[in-house]
Amino acid sequence: MEFTTDALVLRSADYGENDRIVTLLTAKRGKLSAVMKGVKKAGARLNFASRPFCFAEYVLAEKGPRYTVTGASLYDGFFSLSEDIAALYGAACVTQAADILLYEGMAGGPLLVSAVHALGELSEGKGDAVVRFFLEALSLAGYPVTAGECPVCGAIPHGRMRFDMDRGAFTCDACSEGVPASETTYLAISSVLGGGSCAGDGCLRALRLLGAYFLVKTDSRPQSLGEYLRLLHPLH
Repeated sequence: MEFTTDALVLRSADYGENDRIVTLLTAKRGKLSAVMKGVKKAGARLNFASRPFCFAEYVLAEKGPRYTVTGASLYDGFFSLSEDIAALYGAACVTQAADILLYEGMAGGPLLVSAVHALGELSEGKGDAVVRFFLEALSLAGYPVTAGECPVCGAIPHGRMRFDMDRGAFTCDACSEGVPASETTYLAISSVLGGGSCAGDGCLRALRLLGAYFLVKTDSRPQSLGEYLRLLHPLH
């Protein structure tokens, strides 16, 4: 049986002499793995569709629990990412985070939309795209982050404050035993949650905190995050 689905390549691995196995993020079937035969041969018609970050309409043949890609029509390969090493690592953070958060068989439509949008923003040089994606993806996974009133006393945190890893919320310094957090981090995340943006040190601090929160909630984090943070600010 064959079916078509919009999908994003989260990762790709060589398989045998000429084949690859791709992990796809699909809207209706969530995450699935599929074989792409012959794509390593010179001039292979579907080589483009076996590359990470490829967003396309895939045609898959299903036989029991196994899938084989038989066709693909490209929407966007985000090829400009290869021209900016920081953007490339940021894109890897996006796909690796999606891979961690989504289990096979789970519906992945909202996460697919968020990931594709983030890759597009990174291609356009928008440095806060990964912050925005992390916040959206964590919320979709059931781990939302809030940056408003302190959930303990109701005041707006300022100055020295903390981030409560259990609540996913910023609190006043005296209201919880969470990890120390800066007002810069709070303002950056608050801005992005409100539809705005963040940049520079605020973006860097936000990603550090979100990476720590991601690790606490999933027991894992994107392998590329550390290098991405270094590229954003090599002196830190």
